[in-house]
Amino acid sequence: MSQLSRRRFLMTATATAVGAIALKGCAPAETPQGQQQGGTTTGGLETDTIKLGFIPIVESAPLIIAKEKGFFAKHGLTNAELSKQANWASARDNVVIGSAGGGIDGGQWQMPMPYLISEGIITLNNQKLPMYVLAQLNTQGNGIAISGANKGKGLHLKIADPDYIKGFAAKNGRKFKAAHTFPHVNQDLWIRYWFAANGIDPDRDIELLAVPPAETVAGMRNGTMDAFSTGDPWPFRIVSDDIGYMATLTAQIWPYHPEEYLAVRADWVDKHPKATKALLKAVMEAQQWCDDKANRPELIQICSRREYFNIPGNILTPPYEGTYTMGDGQPNFNDFNIGPLYWRDPNGNSISYPYKSHDLWFLTENLRWGFNADKLKDFDNIKQMIGRVNRSDLWQEAAKELGIPAAEIPTTESRGVETFFDGIKFDPDNPQAYLDSLKIKVKS
Repeated sequence: MSQLSRRRFLMTATATAVGAIALKGCAPAETPQGQQQGGTTTGGLETDTIKLGFIPIVESAPLIIAKEKGFFAKHGLTNAELSKQANWASARDNVVIGSAGGGIDGGQWQMPMPYLISEGIITLNNQKLPMYVLAQLNTQGNGIAISGANKGKGLHLKIADPDYIKGFAAKNGRKFKAAHTFPHVNQDLWIRYWFAANGIDPDRDIELLAVPPAETVAGMRNGTMDAFSTGDPWPFRIVSDDIGYMATLTAQIWPYHPEEYLAVRADWVDKHPKATKALLKAVMEAQQWCDDKANRPELIQICSRREYFNIPGNILTPPYEGTYTMGDGQPNFNDFNIGPLYWRDPNGNSISYPYKSHDLWFLTENLRWGFNADKLKDFDNIKQMIGRVNRSDLWQEAAKELGIPAAEIPTTESRGVETFFDGIKFDPDNPQAYLDSLKIKVKS
């Protein structure tokens, strides 16, 4: 892990979008609360300043909109700053440094990065930096891309012939090569689940590695890379450039799955409890704004700007409309709810609320594949970690203060039993049964 942690992993896109919900106080205020006067902050906040890191992909949209549409300022964080991170390793290193040292206070994270940082698992010199998970930023917006050289082989959601991949080395002189953007987190776990559900061991039957997206796409173009766990807007580019096609979307693997999160240094939150709730309120309002279909054209215009994603708006448009050209004879998608969503899913569940049951799944998958087994150990230890890191209580408090209807504020730490495309169920009340049910794994 030490070598991987020093590489520059460039992340791309994932996203989210759901039906418009207008809640009380969602319009930006003309006069920000908590305006600074004479060096002190009015409105009761301990500070009006926070520095948040983001990766230029669609998961970061709520942070960008909170800044650009005035939601941070409305809630008193008039000096909130967004800092574009070169890659996930840079974000990790910068949060350890902290804003006082030129780094960041927190920001956007793949899961379970906040836990791996808190436990010193992926930090340099294994330095522990306690963090708090405050909110989920989005759902969906990811997929598994396959190079054009593998068209016609039935590599779709359900792989027609797993032996095509297992026997790849015998016919091609190398194993089937697949990639993701950072080890042990979201996109690594999505592609692992897909392979294993189709009877393919990602640790033995293929070569699976972490590489920058641009390098992966180049490999798909020249025939040296076969698959890529990727996020919007890369699927659009892969298909439109005829580099390959989409085997499946993560929305098919696990509908309305947890994706990326807002997490902040624990010491910052402990020192600024009121400012933390102001941060949450701003992000919540931004998430609602993002999911209003009427706002999508402006969302695309804002996010595509140079200081944010720095890409043409037409590249962001298809995923934000839920339009996916799958390729290789598969039916296409044209459904707003299949793309990225931010606030509530069509089943009425909160997307923004950080369900502890979802954190448990990510950490269970780390346990499944033998990642960091010496630190995760067992489910008792994992649940203790979740109790320290996940601050769903602060989300609930902020939501009540914001005036979100009580019916839309979850009162449980679990979204309940989750069902995957292969019929496997994850019951957060019995994660061991889930682990036992999996045929391909390192640890049971």
